[in-house]
Amino acid sequence: MLTQDQIGKFRTDGYLVVEDVIPGDVLDRVQAEYSDVLNRLYDGWYNKGLVKNEPSRMTFWDKLLSAYQAGCDYFQPLDISLPGDRIMADTPLHIGPAVFDLLTAQPMLDVVEQLIGPELVSNPIQHVRLKPPALKLCKDEVRAHITATDWHQDRAVALEDADQTDMVTVWIAVNDATVENGCLQVLPKAQDQSILPHCARTQTGIADGFIDEDRAVPLPVKAGGIILFHPLTPHASLVNETDRFRWSFDIRFSATGQPTGRDHFPSFIARSRSHPETELRDWRVCKSNWEAARARLSGQPHIDIHRWTSDSPFCA
Repeated sequence: MLTQDQIGKFRTDGYLVVEDVIPGDVLDRVQAEYSDVLNRLYDGWYNKGLVKNEPSRMTFWDKLLSAYQAGCDYFQPLDISLPGDRIMADTPLHIGPAVFDLLTAQPMLDVVEQLIGPELVSNPIQHVRLKPPALKLCKDEVRAHITATDWHQDRAVALEDADQTDMVTVWIAVNDATVENGCLQVLPKAQDQSILPHCARTQTGIADGFIDEDRAVPLPVKAGGIILFHPLTPHASLVNETDRFRWSFDIRFSATGQPTGRDHFPSFIARSRSHPETELRDWRVCKSNWEAARARLSGQPHIDIHRWTSDSPFCA
């Protein structure tokens, strides 16, 4: 639970680091679940000759790096959301029992409830980040889920109908996030500002000249800790300068009944003090809802989630 001082800091600064929120057994199950998924993926790539290293003695991290260096997409099959671009009938994603336990971890919901109230929806804007060491990246790597993430506001990647939604981002450290391995950085005391223009450059990020990056504050956090963000708080990540991966999830919660900003993707009631019987407690239903969304959206025209184009006045 948060103290009044912590709540006040979040209201003032637009962010808050809280250690020891996600139970260790939940993290253990998530890591085991992801290991099982990656084992199946890697075996398939190996059998097709797409990766060369024999898998029997490889660690989880060895397989991730080998897959990346071979050009195999490990991200989307491990992500907890469908992509923001074209969706096909076979576009992979991962929703399993351990991931669902993470999305509904009660200590985390207790914290979020103190910020936006007791009626909480698990918002579908959510991702896993398994970021390799920068020295191992291809020189032309620009994907935000692989390399360092540019400065942005989370509200900018939601559709405009959610501009007034009560929402909070929860960034979860699966392993220790340090300055050296590319932890997040933030510009404090910015939540009272309006949404800033974002440009589709190598990544979609805040347009030049709108923020002072010299004011950035790094936010290291240990495994099991979380970082809470107001949706207008500018943040980015540092470069992973170590020889190890950095693993995190970023998820969002919004007030029940308000637009999620991604209504074509499924949300669910994670907590309801007034109607607890409406809370989703079966991971299979969560998975099925995502599969239904994929079937509905596959082959359909792309739904653009970005409100600025590369030729907007701020981006020219």
